[in-house]
Amino acid sequence: MRFARRLVAILPAALPLLILLMMAVRPAAAQDYKVAETTDAPPAGLSPAVQAILGGDVLKVTGANGVLCEVWLRKSVPAAATPDTELGVTFGQLATGTLIGVIQFPAEAIDYRQQHIHPGVYTLRYALMPTDGNHMGMAPQRDFLLASPISVDTDTAALTFDQTASLSAKTTGTKHPSVWSLGPPDSSALPAIIHDQDADAWELEFALTIEGSGPTPVALVVVGHTQGT
Repeated sequence: MRFARRLVAILPAALPLLILLMMAVRPAAAQDYKVAETTDAPPAGLSPAVQAILGGDVLKVTGANGVLCEVWLRKSVPAAATPDTELGVTFGQLATGTLIGVIQFPAEAIDYRQQHIHPGVYTLRYALMPTDGNHMGMAPQRDFLLASPISVDTDTAALTFDQTASLSAKTTGTKHPSVWSLGPPDSSALPAIIHDQDADAWELEFALTIEGSGPTPVALVVVGHTQGT
């Protein structure tokens, strides 16, 4: 009883410290993020061809530790000659290997496969997750963006899947490309940054201007990772 009374007496004084400790160990996906769309020139180091197709607006995602990433989108994204209607494909109007934009990380980032990405600027190309059985449960849809170093990805033409994956593997330094999940958005007011509580992930939601389709809303996971293989 004496111990219980003593515990009750010290709890009010210790409560603020306990709250601070719990906040300090929160996972990154539980932090708050914001997005702002501003006008800014694309980052230095891009090839003239890539720089020429980018718009002048940047989507800047910030969190408790400052800027998480900045995304410049292509002014107009070419549409696939033949839309892909296979099961699990959300954005079949995009062709594999199409350059979507570029992303800049001021600090180390972690992709959807939990691979560590060095600070820098990377191209983003569209690709579909293979249906070879090695990627079961990786995401609800097969759509992804693959990040590649701008030093090796200098052309704007669409690439094959193998070419895109090979360039992106230079980002990770492994045999695996750097993958970023791309799915349908939840918000109608774009751009937005939304916390998916079920997946414990943050999605950057914005509209792509696709030739023949107009603005197409998409959601790119910028914080969070797959629960599959």
